Amino acid sequence: MKTAIVILNWNGKHFLEKFLPGLTDSISGGTEQTEIIVADNGSTDGSLEFLSGTFPSIHTITFDRNYGFTGGYNRALRQIDAQYYILLNSDIEVTDGWLEPLVEWMDTHPFCGACAPKLLSYADREMFEYAGAAGGMIDRYGYPFCKGRILKMTEKDYGQYDEPEDVLWASGACLMVRADIYRKTGGLDERFFAHQEEIDLCWRIQLEGYNVTIIPESKVFHVGGGTLQNGSPWKLMLNYRNNLLMLSNNLAKTYSLEYFNDKYMEPEGALLDGDETEAEAVARKAAAIGLKRAGRTIFIRKTLDGLSAAVYLVTFRWKYFKAVLDAHREYKALAKAPDKNEIIGFLLDKGKISGVTGIYRKWIIPRALLHGKDIFKRIRQEI
Repeated sequence: MKTAIVILNWNGKHFLEKFLPGLTDSISGGTEQTEIIVADNGSTDGSLEFLSGTFPSIHTITFDRNYGFTGGYNRALRQIDAQYYILLNSDIEVTDGWLEPLVEWMDTHPFCGACAPKLLSYADREMFEYAGAAGGMIDRYGYPFCKGRILKMTEKDYGQYDEPEDVLWASGACLMVRADIYRKTGGLDERFFAHQEEIDLCWRIQLEGYNVTIIPESKVFHVGGGTLQNGSPWKLMLNYRNNLLMLSNNLAKTYSLEYFNDKYMEPEGALLDGDETEAEAVARKAAAIGLKRAGRTIFIRKTLDGLSAAVYLVTFRWKYFKAVLDAHREYKALAKAPDKNEIIGFLLDKGKISGVTGIYRKWIIPRALLHGKDIFKRIRQEI
């Protein structure tokens, strides 16, 4: 098949009942090259029985337990032979014609590694949805935000993001990825389990030399919070922990890449050793600078996390305080230190073709608190 639409389900029978009919209708008049597949993460709510009884033609992949968003998708996609994968949440309502613009964009833009539609709120259909809105960025300390969503504020969609645009990340609620790029990058990082894993994947796709693009001609509506509610301490822990893992995975390479691409044409500024080529010398210096900058940024981010934990403590939100401590403890156990030689090899291999879009050079939190909803206009003017 050309396009595999893969829904990872865990006890989401009520969403399948509500949204699967519309999804099947949206591709019913299309091509046999598109197939819907449901991968079930050990559901116990009758999801499989519903599928076999109501949608017997939909192929299902079943797992013995819940492997999370990362493990479930990795296991499912390894079993699917397609040119494009679409990761689709069960709580997504698609619209007529949502699929064709995504496929067409990928067909005509070979250096687009992933793309996604605009993500609008199912509850308030004129508003962008929290999880991904019109595409995501991160600020200088790694805090994610979106075009159309900053902190807990969302923006009304009045066409302000109606041109295709490259971003750092797109939401895993509805994300189209080239299958070969997914495999090349290793897929989703299973240490994450869930939350921010798509940011990490999209970042790694860019470091491979491919773009991540929002295609606003396509739009879908997202319920959101279907698996873990916003007040869940475990969800809070995952977000704190995974944000640090994401920075550890990508930041040193990104900073090194910035220096390498800036200085490659001026190699005389690098420290030359023996028979090193000029490119090798620049790469070696860039890697050292990138590692140092990344370490400093992650230290600042951990300090900011500690300040938020202190706020939880003094406001008697004990479970949230403990969630931050648990996140840092697990990060320490799971993190893999960036390797300087690996970064040098990456720069020599990918440095001339890679670039990372979507890192905002300011700290978004105080700016959003200061400007309120005016921050959306300011961000549009600045990027």
